Amino acid sequence: MLMLASPQLPGPSAEGPKKPVRVGGAVTAPRMIFAPQLEYPVLARQSHVSGTVLIEAVIDEHGNVIEARALSGHPLLVPAALKAVSLRKYEPTILDGEPTPVTLRVEVDFHG
Repeated sequence: MLMLASPQLPGPSAEGPKKPVRVGGAVTAPRMIFAPQLEYPVLARQSHVSGTVLIEAVIDEHGNVIEARALSGHPLLVPAALKAVSLRKYEPTILDGEPTPVTLRVEVDFHG
């Protein structure tokens, strides 16, 4: 007779990485603690292009930007905005007593 071992349920450590929660309601936006100097693209400046780039960013439980994508903005400004946001550092967001990754929208303004 063949005996099969009963399946074991995964413990808390086997859950894998936490899914980011969206900022809003009870989840407040993390506080930015470092932002590099924004580099205005030369071609955009020469073409007198200015405006705001809207970026959706995922901040991990350590406060690092691990993902960023542009939602809107002038194509000449998007690469510089993505670079600037990807180098930012935030305070970790604490939810239910634990550091939690979050998704938030960031506006990067280019005027000049």
